[in-house]
Amino acid sequence: MKKILLGLTLIATLSMVSCKQETKEEVGEATDAIGAEMDQAIDTAAARIDTAIDSTKSKTGAALEKGADKMNAASEKMREAAKN
Repeated sequence: MKKILLGLTLIATLSMVSCKQETKEEVGEATDAIGAEMDQAIDTAAARIDTAIDSTKSKTGAALEKGADKMNAASEKMREAAKN
């Protein structure tokens, strides 16, 4: 009887230890997966930010060029008016 109880206790202890090891491995894998997903999300956000910055630079450059053209046209009108 004692041998049976001792054997069952040993089996229960071994199964608990092995479950703990598997749980640790699963937690490690989950942590790695979350880290990879976060890296991917950061890379995606960085790419979107770069695209937005490039778009803003392009739009700002175009607006400045239009403003410069209007200023040049206005200065030409003032020169013509000053000659007359």
